Amino acid sequence: MSNVPHELSEEFPSQIDLIGKLTAEDPGFAELAEEYARLNLRVHQADSYERPMEELAEHQLKKRRAFLKDEINRRLAEA
Repeated sequence: MSNVPHELSEEFPSQIDLIGKLTAEDPGFAELAEEYARLNLRVHQADSYERPMEELAEHQLKKRRAFLKDEINRRLAEA
């Protein structure tokens, strides 16, 4: 997948260096970023019909992705 929308680098372009630093130094942050990336790819696959899924399941993934994005944003603000 060459262009998956909603990557962390697109969501937080001014904080790319901080994301890299926290990913390397904070296992909890790295876990959040990893889960976000996995869910984001899966949502993109569903949206693009590469790997379709039921609408409710996709909605739940999108809600979880939004929660993770908010948590990542909170951690970035605290760093």
